[in-house]
Amino acid sequence: MDTSASNRRLRVLLTAIGNGSLLPQPEFQRRLVWINKDKVEFIRTVIEGYPFPEIYIAAGDVDTKTGEGAEMLVDGQQRITTLYQYFKGAADLRLPANFPAYNDLSQEEQVKFLEYKVVVRDLGNMSIEQIKQVFQRINSTSYGLNAMEIHNARYGGEFKKFSEYIAQHEFFDEHRIFTSTDVKRMNDTMYCASLVATVMSTYFNRDSEVETYLEMFNESLPRKDEIFSNFEVVFSFVERLNFPPKSRIYKKTDFFTLFVELYKLLIECKVVLPIPQVRQELDNFFSVVDLVGAGVSTSDVDAERYYKAALQASNDRGNRIVRGEVVNKLLRKAI
Repeated sequence: MDTSASNRRLRVLLTAIGNGSLLPQPEFQRRLVWINKDKVEFIRTVIEGYPFPEIYIAAGDVDTKTGEGAEMLVDGQQRITTLYQYFKGAADLRLPANFPAYNDLSQEEQVKFLEYKVVVRDLGNMSIEQIKQVFQRINSTSYGLNAMEIHNARYGGEFKKFSEYIAQHEFFDEHRIFTSTDVKRMNDTMYCASLVATVMSTYFNRDSEVETYLEMFNESLPRKDEIFSNFEVVFSFVERLNFPPKSRIYKKTDFFTLFVELYKLLIECKVVLPIPQVRQELDNFFSVVDLVGAGVSTSDVDAERYYKAALQASNDRGNRIVRGEVVNKLLRKAI
């Protein structure tokens, strides 16, 4: 694949978007997901003359009669579109009071902005399938990125930050729920994002709803202080149960279920759960679950169901519901 890199002045790219000769959002591109703060900081980068990574373009359709053609922006959509919004004074770009609009810049500053050099890598005249493949390779998991690392590259907003904040709670560190690899690969953030999304809605399949919540609450997360306060209540309740460090309560799958069901009862239903009785019920139940796991035959149907739902495909919605039903029944028994 023969590609070439060159500098284009920003004004050339902005003019091309304005007259339709540069398409900033081909159908395979991602939707814009930067929050307003991200956009402002990026514009500041350009105004202050700092560089940003190269963008990729490819040749689009050509009118063979007139010789006119278009180009497609393969990668760099959010950056160039943000600069175009600033240049045009778009209503959906909200600038802080102390941040000058383009029209408020001096003529010298406007010229500096328009003459800013953007590094452009030209992919040339490629088929749409080849272009899609290039885009996917630039932005996909092919370099070992997991789902949360991809989300992290796309979303920098409130829901993601809140999930990170929850993941850093001392409770998780104290009880060693996450491994060092979990933290390095952002699996702790994904886990907490799933936990937050679940208590805000209901059990869902694996992490299928996480991106929905990342996008829905990218700009703001209403009631986040209330949600955090509720999480503190549940964390405190689990602490007072005083389980030993090796308890399966602190395994990710088991803790996820217990936390969600405690949240439902303590926060949503305002149920008063007696600590000693809850601890006793859970101790008795999980001792039977461990027997089931050891291959010992028992007459406890719920323990059998729970173990099976926790053994394989534990993050499937059906198995999460089964475990939730069993634990909810157990907790209510303690009342």
